Amino acid sequence: MYTALYRKFRPKFFSEVKGQETVITTLKNQIKSDRIGHAYLFCGTRGTGKTSVAKIFAKAVNCENPKDGEPCGECRICKAIADGSSMNVVEMDAASNNGVDAIRQIRDDVGYTPPEGRFTVYIVDEAHMLTDQAFNALLKTLEEPPSHVIFILATTEARKILDTILSRCQRYDFRRIEPDVIAGHLMELLKIEGVSAEDKAVDYIARMADGSMRDALSLLDQAIAFYLGQELTYDRVLSALGGVDTELFSRLYAAILEENIKDALEVVNEAMMSGRDLSLFVSDFCWYLRNLLLAKNVGDLTGLVDLSSQDMEILQDQAKQSSANALMRYIEICSELSSSLRFSAQKRILTEVAMIRLMKSESDTDLTALLERMDKMEAKLEKGIPVRQAETVVNVVPVQENKPSEKKKIVLPAVSEDIKELKRVWPELVESLDIGKMVRAVIKEPIQSPKKEDTICFIVENNIGYDTLSDEKLLDEMKTACEERIGKKIQIEIVNKLSAGKEEIDLLEAMKEKINMEITEEE
Repeated sequence: MYTALYRKFRPKFFSEVKGQETVITTLKNQIKSDRIGHAYLFCGTRGTGKTSVAKIFAKAVNCENPKDGEPCGECRICKAIADGSSMNVVEMDAASNNGVDAIRQIRDDVGYTPPEGRFTVYIVDEAHMLTDQAFNALLKTLEEPPSHVIFILATTEARKILDTILSRCQRYDFRRIEPDVIAGHLMELLKIEGVSAEDKAVDYIARMADGSMRDALSLLDQAIAFYLGQELTYDRVLSALGGVDTELFSRLYAAILEENIKDALEVVNEAMMSGRDLSLFVSDFCWYLRNLLLAKNVGDLTGLVDLSSQDMEILQDQAKQSSANALMRYIEICSELSSSLRFSAQKRILTEVAMIRLMKSESDTDLTALLERMDKMEAKLEKGIPVRQAETVVNVVPVQENKPSEKKKIVLPAVSEDIKELKRVWPELVESLDIGKMVRAVIKEPIQSPKKEDTICFIVENNIGYDTLSDEKLLDEMKTACEERIGKKIQIEIVNKLSAGKEEIDLLEAMKEKINMEITEEE
């Protein structure tokens, strides 16, 4: 029976795990110094090695002949854990066993010592799927387990794990694996399998895996099966996986620059008729736009863009015809489209509407669309092309003065003393955070939520700013810093101007003015 590549080449030793050097080094040091914890939380996206590392760790702590923190792989216990027959490792899939009864069974079993080896290791996969009742049933056992028990919780969504569980575990974050690391590993495995492949084909698979080694191996398996016994060329991999050649994107972008809707939609139709997956098509086009933006703003693209010299010339030529503002708007629209396609039954319609929207900046009212229209007008003026008066009038809305009696009254809550204190020390607090200059600029002014006294808000201008500030690690760091300063837990909300209503933004702006006024009066 054929064994899938991701199963056949699952790491058996820490040294075989790719892209997680920090986690591996820490775990090996714990084993060598016998400073082994009782509870671990492995977080990260799918296919980054969480379960594999958990099993290797279980072997290492029970191995009869460990070497430099590594399991020997030859002793009776190592072999039993590897073939799944050992009683030293208990695996539980929380996606299908997420109730209190499953946890109670574990709680009853932890009292029994392992028949051999030092530890019984409980590996709970997809731990975020456990119910709150199941988590609560696990709390006491997780806090004070018997000395022979180790818990390893693996999850792709750490934010769904209860704080009471998080505080009892050592947390290790598994990073997305870099494409070059994935590509290098795939080339090694192809040599073992005796399959010939172009570097460009393997690089494409590595990029499509989006940081997941398991996904990369599954995609490689699919491509090998499609062209069994043949060399894996770039074109063949594109055909097998439903990808799109760069030439097609070049044609699509040329149509967008010329605002030729018919040609752009014909490219989309061509991609569909050739069996390409629209979700993958849009995702790849986002990468093409990203490469154009880099070509526009970065001199040396070495290591940043993986293209042939011919494709690079086309890319740089198209980048010269583009404005950075337009490219950023295109990327934003395509990113939104990519998210929408996951849950839509009308993928073609959504894609065609988005393509038309790319060419109709006058239909959008956000800042990037306005800047793009200004760039187009400047380009026309530089070429001596007359600009019609209608083009220079951009979304002009007549301002109507409200009479005092008609002005809507905004009722604001009292400003919390804790928020006032945060406002006073905010510059100092922000300096203590490990963040970049762009993030510091966005979070320079905390605003008390008009609805929740223990919540501060930050207003961002667009989706890029919203995604940046919604990073879980950044929010946790800010919450911790606030709590240390005022001795009280603070919640943080990020408000996107593009999606929030005008009333909500007006209310927050009014709240900001009130905070500033009250602090000024006190001083």
